[in-house]
Amino acid sequence: MQWHYQLPVPAAFATRPLRDLLKDYLQLPKRLIGDLRRNQRVLVNQRYRPMNTRLQTTDLISLTFQPADFRNPFPQTLLDPQLEIPILYENSDFVIVNKPRGLKTHANQPGESGAVLNGLAAHYAPDPVYIIHRLDQETSGALIFAKSPAAVPILTKMIREKQIQREYLVRVRGQLLAPAGLIKAPIGLDPNDQRKRQVNGPQAQAAVTHYRVLRQTKTSSLLAVRLETGRTHQIRVHLALLGHPIQNDPLYDPDAQAGQAMQLHSWRVQMRTPFFNQPVAVTAPIPPELASP
Repeated sequence: MQWHYQLPVPAAFATRPLRDLLKDYLQLPKRLIGDLRRNQRVLVNQRYRPMNTRLQTTDLISLTFQPADFRNPFPQTLLDPQLEIPILYENSDFVIVNKPRGLKTHANQPGESGAVLNGLAAHYAPDPVYIIHRLDQETSGALIFAKSPAAVPILTKMIREKQIQREYLVRVRGQLLAPAGLIKAPIGLDPNDQRKRQVNGPQAQAAVTHYRVLRQTKTSSLLAVRLETGRTHQIRVHLALLGHPIQNDPLYDPDAQAGQAMQLHSWRVQMRTPFFNQPVAVTAPIPPELASP
């Protein structure tokens, strides 16, 4: 099995070296660029050229990736054909799904199934699917998986460097005094509960959250939230720090009601596609618990 790409040269890279196109435009890691160079699997107009070759907009770049280029090109995932995961957008390199609340992103116990990844793996079998990022089990909404191993390091870098903009809808308890704000507080482990995180806990890392109020009632506020960092439980911990926990958060809302949905939803994703740099904007349908006043 191989993965092939044929790409034009964008105007911004005319007269620049081939190496710059691979590194700065395609955002391929150094190791992968080295594999393509050593095995002469990067071609300019169907001929191998050195990495310092100056490009023109009339050139056509051909890339061929092989399984040996990747550490785990064919991950072993249990298939769950009974689990249908709604697809919001897909191309040959990645898919954005609407994760149902209550499902894990991936199984984390040997022999465990019933997670989003298991359902997607069954849908695309025998072709593999690759995890790019995660959502908490009780969080619904837009979630990205790769369909090509060549796209994995690119999408991972885009997530890490915030080139993929993700916005969440959240309903919290109480009314916020400011119409918008920023929460900047390091998040670490909770020494008393391994399931939880806490501000300034052990191994704390910097965490920054932006929010704006969309509407309020006497008892609750609906927020749009954007993350600068991606710490575990970041939105949940930061909003609880303000004294406005997410409604029915089983870990951080002291007034959570058993069996009621935690009101946190991955709402919108804006990004550009790997390799072809096309704009994509996806909105995950708002669940009923957040659509009501």
